[in-house]
Amino acid sequence: MQLTFPIVEQPDEFTLETGRKLFLGPVDFLKGVVAMSGLPPADRLEVCFAGRSNVGKSSLINALTGRKGLARASNTPGRTQEINYFTVGDERYIVDLPGYGYANAPVAVVEKWQNLLKQYLSGRQTLRRVFVLIDARHGAKKVDEEIMTLLDRSAVTFQVVMTKVDKIGQKQLNESLEATREALSRHPAAFPEIVLTSSDKGDGIATLRAIISTID
Repeated sequence: MQLTFPIVEQPDEFTLETGRKLFLGPVDFLKGVVAMSGLPPADRLEVCFAGRSNVGKSSLINALTGRKGLARASNTPGRTQEINYFTVGDERYIVDLPGYGYANAPVAVVEKWQNLLKQYLSGRQTLRRVFVLIDARHGAKKVDEEIMTLLDRSAVTFQVVMTKVDKIGQKQLNESLEATREALSRHPAAFPEIVLTSSDKGDGIATLRAIISTID
């Protein structure tokens, strides 16, 4: 029987090379956005990364782009509630959403951010896919499902990327995958394959680059 939400297979050599070349060119921080009026021109496709705080989002973006410290801009004080845009050559935007969870954020800040997020997800026509990062040590949590539900309602395709797979053994990874698959089965906007990654070891990075390069 075919597994629901299988782990994505490694792309062929041509697609891997396409992904590698995409990220060989200039990759730069463009701007932080706090309102829809501040979004850059919708002149290219974009993908964005979302995940709970401490899921390893900045590390993954840095590994993906091959630029150590590139995503650090999104973690500096005062930028934590911004949508951060990075240019990948002239072809793509990579968008970094703040870590959700809001454990220490004031209610007013949370409400403002949630409203901006909803507007962005439902109103950005060039947004092709959201990569929802899930810590492999924990699997999908309630707060992850909340963002998945928002993506369902916005009719935006999202794909789960499991981070920190090098930090656990196979048994724990299997349990985490089972819990995540169960959560994904409740969300119609979920892309039907899961990507496993390790920013420290480089696992899955070439595959993720290839996926981004082939989204149109």
